[in-house]
Amino acid sequence: MRIAFYAPLKPPDHPVPSGDRRMARLLMAALVAAGHTPVLAARFKSRDGRGDPARQARLRALGVRLADRYLRRIAAHPSERPDLWLTYHLYYKAPDWIGPRVAAALGIPYVVAEASLAEKRRGGPWDLGHQATRDALAQADRVIGLNTADRDGVLDAIASPDRWVALKPFLDPAAFEAAAAARESSRADLVERWRLDPNRPWLVAVAMMRPDVKRDSYLLLGTALARVRDRPFQLLVAGDGLARTEVAAALKPLGKRVRFLGALAEDAVPPVLAASDLFVWPAIGEAYGLAILEAQAAGLPVVAGGSGGVGDIVLHGTTGLVTPVGDAGAIASAVAALIDDPEARARMGAAARRKVLAEHGLAGAARQLDAVFRELVPAAPA
Repeated sequence: MRIAFYAPLKPPDHPVPSGDRRMARLLMAALVAAGHTPVLAARFKSRDGRGDPARQARLRALGVRLADRYLRRIAAHPSERPDLWLTYHLYYKAPDWIGPRVAAALGIPYVVAEASLAEKRRGGPWDLGHQATRDALAQADRVIGLNTADRDGVLDAIASPDRWVALKPFLDPAAFEAAAAARESSRADLVERWRLDPNRPWLVAVAMMRPDVKRDSYLLLGTALARVRDRPFQLLVAGDGLARTEVAAALKPLGKRVRFLGALAEDAVPPVLAASDLFVWPAIGEAYGLAILEAQAAGLPVVAGGSGGVGDIVLHGTTGLVTPVGDAGAIASAVAALIDDPEARARMGAAARRKVLAEHGLAGAARQLDAVFRELVPAAPA
């Protein structure tokens, strides 16, 4: 079937990499794998990060105009009419002003993948975005939940509980399988390029350096790792952004142990992960952490803060260690334990790869999404 795809926070062809962009692309790839034709319906970014009601009103007006323009285009070109509308990542800062209007006008199912709703936003500076999100969820024929932590809030808004469909975060494991097989050569390349010691465990963190919860996680990472300077390790940091100066200052106590790799292209991430020994991320304010899932796909054990849906993808004691959110001491203790125990790292890393292949692969997600859409549009061509 033909599926109109829209990501109000960041379109899948946005030039700046992020977990949101990767998941948007993965959703489109899963639709293709299931035999569907996803078509990017809009690139309109509806996010208001400042809590400015006037700006939100302007964004709403623009979204309505874009929805009407889309409907005029479909009227002029009926062959482009979608069978279903899919919006990815819906929340109060980035509501969907287009999809609900279009779906209602065309009489097609409206589906949301990944949504959150917090009643504490009602009446606040983002009240307009909050109410729009609630209205969109009320209209949604299905809400595909990638984060179990969002379920209760979403259930409060949707028409009936059976419209919530759980879908585990997923990825295409092919690149990570190839990287794991080429671990030794990738490790040798990194040793030469970054003057790393192959006899010391390599910790790795992959995240953009945005002045928000990403920065906060980096600051906590610096505090935690400063407590284990008595252990032999090196830290590889893949990412860049406006908060780089603050991140560098937070990691400065680690001295020459740190290597800043910069922002990596998506295809450069799997080899770095596979060549490393332990993924560490405090995960403050994280939904679930696609980079955490990618690290496990590459065969790495993980130490991560237990925010959001992190516990959905990291099995504590089996594929890694999950620590209380914001607890630098707990992160330090977990990292020290795994630095000291290479056998545990190897065992957890192997378990992590098995779990990703069994439960978080693109092929399985494609089948599940296909089943959801076929239920909503049973007459669509196979």
